[in-house]
Amino acid sequence: MQSDNRVFDDFVKFVNGAAGTVAGMAREGEAAARERFKGFVGGMDFVARDEFEAVKAMAAAARDENDALRARIEALEAKLVGGVAAPTVKPARAKKGDADPAL
Repeated sequence: MQSDNRVFDDFVKFVNGAAGTVAGMAREGEAAARERFKGFVGGMDFVARDEFEAVKAMAAAARDENDALRARIEALEAKLVGGVAAPTVKPARAKKGDADPAL
């Protein structure tokens, strides 16, 4: 049974409009909060993940180069001394997945 009551129809239209308005306000509020948070975090000295990974790779390459140069120096010192070089203690290297405390 369908009603021809205009008051009820107007009330339904009003409630639908109010629900749409509230949903729109919620979306706008969420977007504004997201922008504020981005501005807050952007003002801090955080680095992006890709920049961090690039610097981490550069540090690993520098460590590898340092190890190679250390081995070369030790070989040259051994030649200078006549093959009698004191053994050096090699520092422990971090594994690939470990966090580097120097970074």
